[in-house]
Amino acid sequence: MDNLVKVHGSGGYDSDFSDDDEQGESSERGLKRKREEEILQKPFQKGRHSKVAHRSLHSNELDREEARNRRAHLISMNAFERHKKFVGDYILYYGGQMADFKRSAAKDKTDLDVLRENHRFLWRDEDEDDMTWEKELAKKYYDKLFKEYCIADLSRYKENKFGFRWRTENEVVSGKGQFQCGNKHCEKEEGLKSWEVNFAYVEHGEKRNALVKLRLCPECSFKLNYHHKRKEVKAKTKTKRLSEENREPPQKKRNKKRKRSSSHSKKHKHKRHRYRSASSSSSEESQDKDSEAGDEAEGQSEADHWRGPAPAVEEKSREEEFDEYFEDMFL
Repeated sequence: MDNLVKVHGSGGYDSDFSDDDEQGESSERGLKRKREEEILQKPFQKGRHSKVAHRSLHSNELDREEARNRRAHLISMNAFERHKKFVGDYILYYGGQMADFKRSAAKDKTDLDVLRENHRFLWRDEDEDDMTWEKELAKKYYDKLFKEYCIADLSRYKENKFGFRWRTENEVVSGKGQFQCGNKHCEKEEGLKSWEVNFAYVEHGEKRNALVKLRLCPECSFKLNYHHKRKEVKAKTKTKRLSEENREPPQKKRNKKRKRSSSHSKKHKHKRHRYRSASSSSSEESQDKDSEAGDEAEGQSEADHWRGPAPAVEEKSREEEFDEYFEDMFL
């Protein structure tokens, strides 16, 4: 056996066809390949990992990816949802109950509660001192109300107690309180009467008075005047005014026209009248007075044309025209 080992080399696995030249060629090829890779490698290019990555590197990459996903999830939520998530995580990890995190809603106030606390029927200059945001909110709401007519609550009329408030924009558009009965629970449109009421009320511990106007139907007017009669407001129509002017005698109309004339025309007219009365007889005076008055008026009108430019006629503004139009509507 020893001879066999010596003959065949190490354990008889050697081959007679193997040469050392092949080993030299393979080593040269490997060196050439390494040189080519070094030449082709760029300066910013990282080297190839010849080994398997460590477990810590893998865990770090997973943590980074999880942090990115969690951050994107938190950014997509609003503040309240984010708060709820943090509270839920806190209870999940540290224990507790959701009731411990609920705040008390006993002191919460809505805008309506703030208006009820700070509202005033009439704002004065003294009320605008030391304005807070609650008072400014109430004052802003007060400025939006329409204060021509009131809306009344007559449910306690037998106790002589009434409630009044100003109208809102929707009520003005619908005609409630002016073309409809001003009672809160009535919508009649026929036989409306206007009443003027001295409204006495207590506001923030202070007694105040306000003169308000109402438009009520006959039934609601009876409720308003159940204890004592209120003042009824009546407006003169244009037809009545014209009829009163037509009833006046013509002498008063002439006197009004003469008063409007200038003082210089009056003096001139008085001199001419005296000169003619001295030369004429007593019988002619009674006949010529009316004719002289007409002639003098025509002479004045002709003379006034040559004394100066015609008086400028004042044109009414748009607001004045609207005031005349709504004069009968707003009593």
